[in-house]
Amino acid sequence: MIGRIAGRVDYRAEDHVLIDVRGVGYLVYCNDRTLQALPAVGEHTALYTDLLVREDNLQLFGFTSLVEKEWHRLLMSVQGVGAKASMAILGTLGPDGAGRAIALGDWNSVKAAKGIGPKTAQRVVNELKDKAPQVMAMGASPAPVVDLGGDEVIEATVPAAPVAGSGAQAEALSALSNLGYAPGEAAGAVAQAAGDAPEAETPALIRAALKLLAPKG
Repeated sequence: MIGRIAGRVDYRAEDHVLIDVRGVGYLVYCNDRTLQALPAVGEHTALYTDLLVREDNLQLFGFTSLVEKEWHRLLMSVQGVGAKASMAILGTLGPDGAGRAIALGDWNSVKAAKGIGPKTAQRVVNELKDKAPQVMAMGASPAPVVDLGGDEVIEATVPAAPVAGSGAQAEALSALSNLGYAPGEAAGAVAQAAGDAPEAETPALIRAALKLLAPKG
């Protein structure tokens, strides 16, 4: 399993790039956001990858973080959601937006992705809403380098680990900070959520805090 590749961008297409890793070209499919984040042709880049194995084809999909890769794998676990649909959702919402929408049950945001109908969007929310907070609480742990004699070209896959923290409140606060919320507003929302449900675990605290932070009206 190729979990990460690093090399020179050889060319870019509408939905994929070719990355030259010491003379070997890897064709990696990416969503729109990832393609926009990649450097120009000729420059060096690195992507976490997921290999899709089919009877007649092997496809590599590339992601900028382990959290985004985990979302891709979770989305594809939903009935009716293949690689193309998963990439469309992540390309439209990004990993943070997808997590927020799913945790809040906002299937309309999921439906905004190209090719995603209302039934599929609702299925995504219903099947993943309990898993969303755990993924959102993950941090991207660096993958160990496999030295191939020179450049750092391929690294092994390492599952994202829960962020450090002492208890559910600390983990929920870290998750909200990773989503871009200011420390003050995140802490206030987590504190209020914990006060309303003192025994709540991390996933429940994240959902409750997100609801408190959601725009009113």
